[in-house]
Amino acid sequence: MSSHRFPILSRAPRETLIDRELSWLAFNERVLELAEDEGVPLLERCRFLAIFSSNLDDFYMIRVASLKRKLENGVTQQNTAGYSPTQLMAEISQKTQELIDRQEKCFHESIYPQLTKVGISIVKWDELKEAEVNYVNQIFQEKIFPVLTPLAVDPSHPFPYISGLSLNLAVVVKKSEDGEELFARVKVPSNLSRFVETQTGDAKRFIPLEQVIVANLAHLFPGMEVANYFTFRLTRNADLEIEEEESEDLLASMEQELLRRKFGPPVRLEIDREIEGELLHTLMEELGVKEHDIIRYQEPLDLTGLNRIADLDYPEFKYPTFRNQIHRDLRDIDPDSTDAFFDAIKRHEILLHHPYESFNSSVVRFLESAATDPHVLAIKQTLYRTSGDSPIVQALIEAAEAGKQVLAVIEIRARFDEQANVRWARKLEDAGVHVVYGLVGFKTHAKLSLVVRQEGGSIRRYVHMGTGNYNPKTARLYEDFGLLSADPVLGDDVNKLFNQLSGFAPQTSFSRLLVAPRTLRSGLLERIENEITNHKAGKPSGIRMKLNSILDEEFIDSLYRASQAGVKIELVVRGICSIRAGVPGLSENIHARSILGRFLEHSRIFHFVNSGQDEYWIGSADLMHRNLDRRVESMVRITAPDHKIMLQRALDHYLSPTSPCWVMQPDGGWAHVTTGDSGEPLTDFHSQVIDWYRGRE
Repeated sequence: MSSHRFPILSRAPRETLIDRELSWLAFNERVLELAEDEGVPLLERCRFLAIFSSNLDDFYMIRVASLKRKLENGVTQQNTAGYSPTQLMAEISQKTQELIDRQEKCFHESIYPQLTKVGISIVKWDELKEAEVNYVNQIFQEKIFPVLTPLAVDPSHPFPYISGLSLNLAVVVKKSEDGEELFARVKVPSNLSRFVETQTGDAKRFIPLEQVIVANLAHLFPGMEVANYFTFRLTRNADLEIEEEESEDLLASMEQELLRRKFGPPVRLEIDREIEGELLHTLMEELGVKEHDIIRYQEPLDLTGLNRIADLDYPEFKYPTFRNQIHRDLRDIDPDSTDAFFDAIKRHEILLHHPYESFNSSVVRFLESAATDPHVLAIKQTLYRTSGDSPIVQALIEAAEAGKQVLAVIEIRARFDEQANVRWARKLEDAGVHVVYGLVGFKTHAKLSLVVRQEGGSIRRYVHMGTGNYNPKTARLYEDFGLLSADPVLGDDVNKLFNQLSGFAPQTSFSRLLVAPRTLRSGLLERIENEITNHKAGKPSGIRMKLNSILDEEFIDSLYRASQAGVKIELVVRGICSIRAGVPGLSENIHARSILGRFLEHSRIFHFVNSGQDEYWIGSADLMHRNLDRRVESMVRITAPDHKIMLQRALDHYLSPTSPCWVMQPDGGWAHVTTGDSGEPLTDFHSQVIDWYRGRE
């Protein structure tokens, strides 16, 4: 890459790029702001606080773990955003503690008292009534005590292994005979409810599980005095490293690596703010953590458990009930006729928008129909993430058992779903499905289904392509687009791509697809260059992108040059955004906003004005190095005029001044916009979209 091609390199890195990790923390800060927002229903605020905590867990297990590895290896070189590992770790530690302080304040000073006010209380042991004490003690004896294993530390008992993300009690006990103090660890069971309901009256009252255990420590250490106790939680490095080129059996290698993950080095120790010095010193020494690895909390630790509270059946404290609808082109067909279903797709392509339009009645039905239809000869399917009781996997198994040719390209390296995907791979293989793991060195992230059907004397191919995973559960919460098609050109493209994934076809060319790692980067960059050329020639130009993350420096540079040429660029970015929008002389024509809320915005849409011949693309890829260079990704060009109008309407709505959002400022910060120009409160974004779809019924 020559420097003249990248004018951003002539500026200081921090003036042109926002560091990936700091941008991610800014994203999680936006999640926290939803928990802090008193205009959000109370139990939904609990959910957002749990999501914030879960996100932070993932961040430390992967991103901070990777950064710590650089520090341990003595890396001092600055990254593309101008941070050395030492500088970045200091920034992350400071920013994380600031966010934790806000999380504590949000829970203890806002959510906790408001829950109490509406009859949902999280109480301490000394706040229990006598009847509650008796009930909870009975729960302890019957359900909790049998699964507890206190582990002592003395010359004959080494310090126990502490598993990642487990909540633990550090207990100091004294011998009655000589007063000698000993250390013990009690793991709080993760397979029991984080909050125990006290079962008294109409009000909902809960007590944290660890407090129930603390109140009954005498049962665990009979004959000894409990001198002190504190909660703590350890996070370990959970990043997997597999040398695929040296692996003869990728599935077996993954199973071995998953076992090693349990023993990854510590990267974070979460502790009670009140923990004593000597006890903390013992934990630090035994766990091998430093002061900068420690994050202090006001109890309770691990607020991911608030999902238990958010799940309570109190409709008045949640978003209004939402019922998705069957796509209008699939509503009036015979539910028992597979012919009718495929005929509907054959008439014209169907653009789906989840969760507003049902995933089960479209995508799941597509694959279930293929499994049972006697005219279907073969099914080919990618699986990146799916649910534990997936009807899609069951359909593939049923199809294989019926004698159809079934190919499943399973990405067993899908982060944090590796174990589930290994199990699915084994189960599918046992049923006779041809299971492959894609291309060596590349994760398969493309979302593809191909059904080959005998119709009369010819073969017809049916395709589903989407922006989201084949997971019916997350499809109710994730916003995604998908396309059902019988277009022969697209069918040929997808068939070629599956041949690439299962065999050897490195020089394949495509008509309606852009495919990473070969043509996606170059194809999108060419279209940005085309917009620059068109603008300079006085032709209509403009770029709109909706995606999860934008990090790739080559794309950021290209968008900066487009902005400097006068091209209007509008970005809707849910998560990581390393581009700086609205900077004079650099990006004044770039506007970036982020939308978070009831549904997780997951779709990727790319719009190029193209001299008035608008191009729209949807697909699986974000503008990140990994998506463009280290994954198999696919994007499909949308051709039907009514589908282009739908995507235009969607982008118009995301970018509308009536839509609440976060807007990036020239300094890289995000301003939360919740009121209109005249000060009126803006209606929740996803409620607006729900109402629009209801109006179409």
